[in-house]
Amino acid sequence: MTRFVFVTGGVVSSVGKGITVASLGRILKSRGFSVSVLKLDPYLNVDPGTMSPYQHGEVFVTNDGCETDLDLGHYERFIDIDLTESSNVTAGQIYSDVIARERRGEFLGGTIQAVPHVTDAIKQRILQLSSESDADVIVTEVGGTVGDIEGLPFLEAIRQMRNEVGRDNVLYIHVTYLPYIGATGELKTKPTQHSVRELRSIGIQPDAIVCRSEHPVDEDIKGKIAVHCDVPRPGVIGLPTVSTVYEVPLLLEEEGLGGLMIETLGLKKSPADLYPWRKMVARMQNPRNVLSIAVVGKYVDLPDSYLSVREALNHAGLFYDCKVDVKWVQAENIEENGADTYLVDSQGIVVPGGFGPRGVQGMIDTVKYARENKIPYLGLCLGMQVMVIEAARTLAGLADANSTEFDARTPDSVIDLMPDQRDVTEMGGTMRLGIYPCAVVSDSWASRAYSSEMVYERHRHRYEVNNAYRERLGSVGIFPTGLSPDGRLVEIMEYKDQPFMVGVQFHPEFRSRPDRPHPLFREFIGVASDTLREGGQHAFSIEGADQSSPS
Repeated sequence: MTRFVFVTGGVVSSVGKGITVASLGRILKSRGFSVSVLKLDPYLNVDPGTMSPYQHGEVFVTNDGCETDLDLGHYERFIDIDLTESSNVTAGQIYSDVIARERRGEFLGGTIQAVPHVTDAIKQRILQLSSESDADVIVTEVGGTVGDIEGLPFLEAIRQMRNEVGRDNVLYIHVTYLPYIGATGELKTKPTQHSVRELRSIGIQPDAIVCRSEHPVDEDIKGKIAVHCDVPRPGVIGLPTVSTVYEVPLLLEEEGLGGLMIETLGLKKSPADLYPWRKMVARMQNPRNVLSIAVVGKYVDLPDSYLSVREALNHAGLFYDCKVDVKWVQAENIEENGADTYLVDSQGIVVPGGFGPRGVQGMIDTVKYARENKIPYLGLCLGMQVMVIEAARTLAGLADANSTEFDARTPDSVIDLMPDQRDVTEMGGTMRLGIYPCAVVSDSWASRAYSSEMVYERHRHRYEVNNAYRERLGSVGIFPTGLSPDGRLVEIMEYKDQPFMVGVQFHPEFRSRPDRPHPLFREFIGVASDTLREGGQHAFSIEGADQSSPS
């Protein structure tokens, strides 16, 4: 029978519930159990697809084309699983479903209420994932913090789950924050006590409390929390800030949370095999070299907008035993001050995805700078499109070339709306989303990276390279090296006379793993690590001078 772990949060948001959940999944998997994960988001949006990155951060896309919360990226990377739309449930989805059923007359004229109708719908989604995944354990994160009005139906639903599936099959974990008072040198427990009291007033007694803090949590503090929150002392888990989030599973296991889960849920006892993970973290913490990579985008004021890009770069850096020092560059600043001002010491440049015209000229200028200075370049979605626009304007003599997304009247629409998007009127969930095949052309950077003729990547876009300009673009040295199997859609564009200049219409960052970097990011970082820039030369290890890099 499936067991259920529910993770709630208190005191303040953004303290690491998502990383905690991902880490629990990794710990359970290291013990031989199959795991799936669910995120319950209390907001009324159906999904985050139409939300501003400044409000919500990155929109993560699953294989089946669901636009989801960025925490699903953490879950996939830590546990090394591919999740589906069943793993992200929002209040908007639940209320829409309940109201639609009422309109169809499924409730036989009855009064529709939060309890039982909304809570039953939430429980059904939890049990649906259990049935679909057939996992030994479902770990569920409840978004927001205890006390939020919009989160109450979700908390009531997970409270009822203990009676629904049996008390011994459910474990509650509460993640809280311990503020540090510098003047007295103390960690304060009172906010945690109040948070747990709020949770208990709803009817949920946590079995364990994970205490996030900027400093180590000593035994006296743990004992105090145990007494005031009625949690056994082994259930109070300290989680101080660490150098890398990938260290969190190791800390939680050392604190005894893995054993507590096994014992409480009555799972078969087996030791955690975290040695490969521990070895990986040690390599992260002791890189041989540092590599400077610029990410030029629209939303760099909130780096979480490009969370998967950052992690994919880190994964590729780990492959070469180097730390990737990401320099976040606002595209509009390049428009105002020139590319050289921000990119002079960069050993590689990434332009990630985005929507709308703001900053696009800065991205085009970035592409030109990378091409003229032969700096390794990786363009993702919009990053590929601006690469094509720059080639058309600068090399092909099409001075006003553009995307119809930015200029509907451009005389040369080298990037145009996809035919099947022309009649779309609704914004949410209507793009080309999810995994699609791509046929890779031989003798290209893409084929070298993938070592495969057919690959599958996740997409999120409405615009594509206009096929009418393929020949014109090829005449100036930029070629399609990845196509849809029918040859209709351009998936990859690259220059053959550059050290590495590749643009892709898809989002390879979503499929990168810490122990298995995405091939394109791996190839990009490999070339970038060999790039020496004036004023920005990377460190060279004398000790490893005779050693070749992994290939």
